[in-house]
Amino acid sequence: MLVYRDPECGCCEAWADIARAAGYAVTVENRSDMPAVKARYGVPDELASCHTAIVGGYAIEGHVPMPHVAKLLRDKPRDIRGIAVPGMPRGSPGMEMPDGRTDAFEVMAFAGDGKVAQFRA
Repeated sequence: MLVYRDPECGCCEAWADIARAAGYAVTVENRSDMPAVKARYGVPDELASCHTAIVGGYAIEGHVPMPHVAKLLRDKPRDIRGIAVPGMPRGSPGMEMPDGRTDAFEVMAFAGDGKVAQFRA
């Protein structure tokens, strides 16, 4: 798994550590051109977050929980380019808050034709 991150963002490393703990071999690459990275992998602007990971030919945008990543790689859907958690919701993997606060979030799948739909683990 290759994780592209803005060097100014610390939560990306936290998410990469969670991926490592889940058994993924993770390489982190600091990039100052994250909008270009997201464009290259077809991440829709409305689903953007702070980091973009590439694994198994799919883009994983933002703080996606590992069960969703595992399902994506197990099922290998042909009609999507990746999955995303838009923004940086509190309580999502790598965005845990010391006081336990959480924001509701959904994992979304995105396709090359612009279609976006919920992705369930």
